[in-house]
Amino acid sequence: MNKALAVVALMALPVSAQEPGPAPAAGPQAIVETAQGSFTIRLRPDLAPLHVAHFLKVAKAGGFDGTTFHRLIAGGIIQGGDPFSKDPKRTAEYGSGGLGLLKAEFSQAEFARGVVAAVRRPSGVNTAGNQFFVVLQAQPALKGQYTIFGEVVSGLEVADRIGTAPVTGDRANERIEMKVKVVEPAPATPAS
Repeated sequence: MNKALAVVALMALPVSAQEPGPAPAAGPQAIVETAQGSFTIRLRPDLAPLHVAHFLKVAKAGGFDGTTFHRLIAGGIIQGGDPFSKDPKRTAEYGSGGLGLLKAEFSQAEFARGVVAAVRRPSGVNTAGNQFFVVLQAQPALKGQYTIFGEVVSGLEVADRIGTAPVTGDRANERIEMKVKVVEPAPATPAS
């Protein structure tokens, strides 16, 4: 059982029709590429500036490339980004790497379908880091427990497909590797 994300009864929570709240019109985005397809995350520095800065730093350095979506709860969440998951020989450690780096940045944003949030250790709220999860079904019980720092704005069907991959417990049976590309908005040009 993965120790990094202590989420109880995800499948028992009601589905909400709420979508992620309004976000800034322009901001950094991350394209997550997998063998199953790609999805795009709009990063939300308005909600969690430290988490967004950390995510951008890791992504630009190639830190997510070759990591896997190692934890899957069909219709609930997909979790990835653990640096240990680059090494297939460390499967017993998946879910424990890259944590303990960031303090929580809670917001009033709802845990709606498509939200991207930071994984943390169950032992404390200020233990997030490289790992993240994508919400596949609204999870209102998570509000105030995890930091939301983005939302999937295209390709959510790819995240859904990843979430239905075969698992043993909540661990993916096969490697679902990712590569993350950052897309920054072009600087505004002064009006002439």
